Amino acid sequence: MGTCCGNCSSCSGCARELTLSVGEVVFLRRLGEVAFLPVARQLGDLTPIYPETDAEENISLILALLEKKGLISLDYDKPLTGFDGYGDYPLKGSMALTQRGQQVLKLMEYQGVVDS
Repeated sequence: MGTCCGNCSSCSGCARELTLSVGEVVFLRRLGEVAFLPVARQLGDLTPIYPETDAEENISLILALLEKKGLISLDYDKPLTGFDGYGDYPLKGSMALTQRGQQVLKLMEYQGVVDS
């Protein structure tokens, strides 16, 4: 991520206030339980896909928002070793919490933030 002055209102990624949806909170907690999760995408498409989810869930949007807010990193050069669930996606990688994501997760736990 480049440098940011925290004055933009579009991403909530670096300002002092951070707004998270219930889905984002749930997914952050999931990433807090395990070090890495799989991520994939199609060639020419920047939409991240979490291959372990139902098509009904809108995890792709959640992943994009969490990445934009600097809470997770998506790395398509580091697929998970031994994970066979990528399907036919040509770009296979992994995701993890960033340092900021770890801090937010700890703060949510300290403040008693609930999922609903």
